[in-house]
Amino acid sequence: MNIKIPSLYLKKLILVFFLGLSYNSINAQLTDLARLEYSFIPSSKSEDQYTRLRALFNYPIKIKNDNYLIVGAEYNRILLNLRENYPFDRSTLSALNIIDLNIGYTFRTSEYWRIGLKINPRIASTLNSTITKDDVFLNGGVFLIHDRTKADIKRPYRLVFGVTYNTTAGIPFPLPFINYFRRVNQNWSFSVGIPKSNLKYYFTDLSTLQLFAGIDGYFANLQEPFMVNGQEANNISLSVIVGGLGYEYGFTDHLFGYIYSGYTFRLNNILRNSERDEIFKINQRNAFYLRTGIKFKI
Repeated sequence: MNIKIPSLYLKKLILVFFLGLSYNSINAQLTDLARLEYSFIPSSKSEDQYTRLRALFNYPIKIKNDNYLIVGAEYNRILLNLRENYPFDRSTLSALNIIDLNIGYTFRTSEYWRIGLKINPRIASTLNSTITKDDVFLNGGVFLIHDRTKADIKRPYRLVFGVTYNTTAGIPFPLPFINYFRRVNQNWSFSVGIPKSNLKYYFTDLSTLQLFAGIDGYFANLQEPFMVNGQEANNISLSVIVGGLGYEYGFTDHLFGYIYSGYTFRLNNILRNSERDEIFKINQRNAFYLRTGIKFKI
């Protein structure tokens, strides 16, 4: 029996994978205590530019034994420098703000198994005025972590899998999450999953070079909706597939600087109506990608 999925539903499902898992990798939330980051996407074939400034902190509170409550926050400011001619007032899209509150709890169930829980209230909006219910979203997840990266075995590995829930695109049920990491030998490791996969070479434990592929993006409410070709734009989304080369250097065992450079293989910047339906594509031209920053991790 052939099961047909309505096209609108399928588009929303894809939107969840691109936007719901992009900013908050479970591995980053469990290991990054602080991060400052700058991302830039110029376009050689367009005058438009995209810049993202990101800051986050997470504070682990030990409850007992190896059980931790993790509280934190993250702020992303996305600058949309739209210079091409569009059928709307570009000044209304000069900047977007995404503010996350991170609350997580992780506890060990055995020597190598751990469970992680997180809830992630989010404000994603142009914030032209007072915050409304349309600016607020809720994400969350439950994860099982099988970690043998510190075990005395030939090829240490870590497997993370679970389910995530995201209200951004209106899908009313949880979606699967999986990530697998393995240290092949002293010089090589790989990681496969969403939102990022990589192949990493270790010059030392504090100096690494990697090939990477990943997805990124955002979804935000427009507090001042506007008309585009006879339709009202209420939301904006960006989804990106990017691949390239990255380098990380550890100044200490916990403080790292990094730079990633690559190319976007898919770039969709879309205005959407109140039902999340696509009404106008802003810029679809692939471009150079740069991301750099500094992080403090456990």
